[in-house]
Amino acid sequence: MILAVTGGKGGVGKSTVAYNLGAALGAVVVDADLGMADLPTSPGSDLHDVLAGRADPLEAVRSMGADEGSSSFGVLPCGRSLAGARAADVTALATVLEQVEREFGAVVVDCPAGMRADAGVPLAVADCAVLVASPRPFALADAVRTRALARELDTALVGVVVNRVVDELSTETVETVAETLGAPVTTIPADPRVAVSIAEHSPLVDAAASSRAAEGITQLAAAVRSYQSR
Repeated sequence: MILAVTGGKGGVGKSTVAYNLGAALGAVVVDADLGMADLPTSPGSDLHDVLAGRADPLEAVRSMGADEGSSSFGVLPCGRSLAGARAADVTALATVLEQVEREFGAVVVDCPAGMRADAGVPLAVADCAVLVASPRPFALADAVRTRALARELDTALVGVVVNRVVDELSTETVETVAETLGAPVTTIPADPRVAVSIAEHSPLVDAAASSRAAEGITQLAAAVRSYQSR
């Protein structure tokens, strides 16, 4: 399974959702945002190198969760340099994702935000997608445009994440979002531990498993597994 995590615009917490969802699923999280990478990195080859033909994708995957009792998952990071982004051949991304899927099974792709040209590549190869949106009313329009792109590429939408929720959303609001985007809604409350989960290499399902935010991630992972088992 290849799952694309996408968003109508930047700044909605798409990368933190992808990272934490990948940990919950025991997947490999691929940072496919070639120009604005956010996922953890370390010395060694990255997606820029892979897409430039300088590295093998399987060798670029880092194992995470080495500590006993922590989630076991992987990350294929992306480089941060402009030169690396320019050298990367985005048309090779589909082949890379499929190769990682064959080796590891589940793949979660942190997609570029919005309607950038490279955002459609992981969506096109993905089996399904999760759309991350802000709870702000005006953000729904951006989400609708991304939903339309997924439909055009025939990518099923497994769920919508309304992220960083400060005040409890009304039932009417949740129903409106679900009806507008055509997928069930998971709300993830604002939690500072989500924001630092990437920097600290500490997914919420490990660091704060009983938190409401972790419960939201777990609920989303269950929806993905349910779709996968159909």
